[in-house]
Amino acid sequence: MKIIIPMAGKGERLLPHTLTTPKPFIPIVGKTILKRLLKSLSRIIEIFSIQEVVFIIRSFDNEIEKQLFKLTHDIKVNPIIYYQKTPLGTADALLKAKDSLIGESIIIVFSDTLFYNNTPFEEEITNSIDNNIIWTKKVNNPHLFGVVKCDSSGLITHFIEKPNNYVSNLAIIGLYYFKNSLLLRKELQATNNIIKNEQEYQFTYVLENMRKKGVKFISKQVKEWMDFGNKKRTICSNSKILSIESKYLKLIHKKAIIKNSLIIKPCYIEKNTNIENSIIGPYVSIGKHSKIKNSHIEQSVIQDYTEIQCANLNNSMIGNHVSYIKKTKEVNFGDYSIFNG
Repeated sequence: MKIIIPMAGKGERLLPHTLTTPKPFIPIVGKTILKRLLKSLSRIIEIFSIQEVVFIIRSFDNEIEKQLFKLTHDIKVNPIIYYQKTPLGTADALLKAKDSLIGESIIIVFSDTLFYNNTPFEEEITNSIDNNIIWTKKVNNPHLFGVVKCDSSGLITHFIEKPNNYVSNLAIIGLYYFKNSLLLRKELQATNNIIKNEQEYQFTYVLENMRKKGVKFISKQVKEWMDFGNKKRTICSNSKILSIESKYLKLIHKKAIIKNSLIIKPCYIEKNTNIENSIIGPYVSIGKHSKIKNSHIEQSVIQDYTEIQCANLNNSMIGNHVSYIKKTKEVNFGDYSIFNG
């Protein structure tokens, strides 16, 4: 078995943060999204003796490849890297990895998604017998996602990409299991032959074509799904992770300096961050070596080496090395920004 992680997207919906940092490497509550993702798959890697994790990235980038090699070395698997130079959609990205789709079972997981489940994923895979698995989650806004329709047994009867009218609220979360990767490769190649230039090649259409040809898929719902597609979802996912991890982890570093301030939990505060005369929280993550003074911040993500003064922030995302002084309710600043109101 292999794990395949497509991560060649531009991350346009999370601009300006992705101008300097690829989305999978953005830290959330102290760990990058990709590191969290690989940790969530660690049990599967152990149970099924997985030796390779396949990454699909946009182009050669020495720094990104160094980070991928380090992450996979830490979990004792080998990285395989393919490139998608032109962004033509997820299915096109997967086709770039066709040499790794040779018939064995695979797990495909998108690099901007995290999940928690009551039933272990490895148990659901073991019990699936001859079926492929699409993990899903009920959502309030299904028109923003690829969705599935199922019969009473959980067998998927339709895949629909971002439906205009309501057909189902079961969103595809970006986690898939295929018993035979060669069947997927053949369909990726067949569907790709009819794609027009510069048109995105969506994975949902490939799945629907496979289903029409008799390939069986079942839906398994996860307990929690955290999506990092845009600023709003990233802040929401940060809050979910804080809620979960605050139950068993100490999230305020012992070397954080907090003076005359109120911290409303759950919050994550890194080492050597200085907070003075401020109210922080709930649901705030702050990276290392940042300075917060005379401010009120809630439900926000703030990265490293950032200075904030006299701010009143909510639902905000602020990158690394930012200087911000202003009374505002909601902002979105990338790395190395300076704003003095």
